[in-house]
Amino acid sequence: MISPKDRLNLLFAHSAYQLGPRFAARETGMGFAHAWTREDFLARLPEAEVVVASGFWENGFLDLAPKLRFIQSVSAGVDRFDAGLLKAKGVRLASAQGANARAVSDHAMALILALARRLPEARDNQAKHHFRGLISEIAAREEELAGKTLLIVGLGGIGGRLARLAKAFEMTVIGVRQNPSAGLNGADEVHGLDALPALLPRADIVVLTCPLTPATRGLIDAAALKRMKRSAQLVNCARGPCVDEEALIAALADGTISAAALDVFAEEPLAAASPLWDMPNVLITPHSAGETQRYEENVLDILMDNLDRLWRGETKLRNEIV
Repeated sequence: MISPKDRLNLLFAHSAYQLGPRFAARETGMGFAHAWTREDFLARLPEAEVVVASGFWENGFLDLAPKLRFIQSVSAGVDRFDAGLLKAKGVRLASAQGANARAVSDHAMALILALARRLPEARDNQAKHHFRGLISEIAAREEELAGKTLLIVGLGGIGGRLARLAKAFEMTVIGVRQNPSAGLNGADEVHGLDALPALLPRADIVVLTCPLTPATRGLIDAAALKRMKRSAQLVNCARGPCVDEEALIAALADGTISAAALDVFAEEPLAAASPLWDMPNVLITPHSAGETQRYEENVLDILMDNLDRLWRGETKLRNEIV
């Protein structure tokens, strides 16, 4: 399906990730190119058999890539790729699912802890050189996670690892996944997506680690937010469009829920005029949950596994989409 190692035309394409340099360090003996800009990517694309890319890709580029046989996505999400069109053109596609599972689950747990232990407030007080005294009002103090109920929407590699981290903090974990028969994956109980409305009132913290699909787009809307406890918190490490952002802003403003920690947004970068920036009950990180010093190596491990499968003539790819 693809050329042998010594003749393969391999193209990495990313403006930030050091995929080409890290691949070179592996000393595979294979030739490659790394396009750091979209213009360079388009110039090199007509000769490429294998492309390792994400943000640079547009489905219309297929007409410019007559030799293309395989795309290894740099990201776990592949909603920017038209799977049907790729299949029609005979181009295989695999995601980078799992490449940042540890990083995103670590980040989600960090956001949960930051809200519980009021770390944003502590950082603000540090900037003001203010040493806060003891708090008489019980509800205004920091919280403990033990005994709280965590609802994880998306119980795959990321959600499953988050479930195991949460259990170490003595939390009760409810998982929601597309196929509940796939197992608990660290949770105490697991349900299908259709059970979400009934589960939301039980949760102290709701975390989204699901992919963006037609079923999850707008999943947390005004109705869902109203079903949550007024003391509940929302953490989104999935995709921005999984949440109705306007409804969330309204819910945070009127106390429908108590707080949110958001790594992803409907449009990115988050507009400077967004009310979310200035809301005291919101913690924002800049879509950095998946960032890790190991990211390039993790993606390259998946790529090499898939190239080996293709060279062996296997039909099943790791993280296969098409």
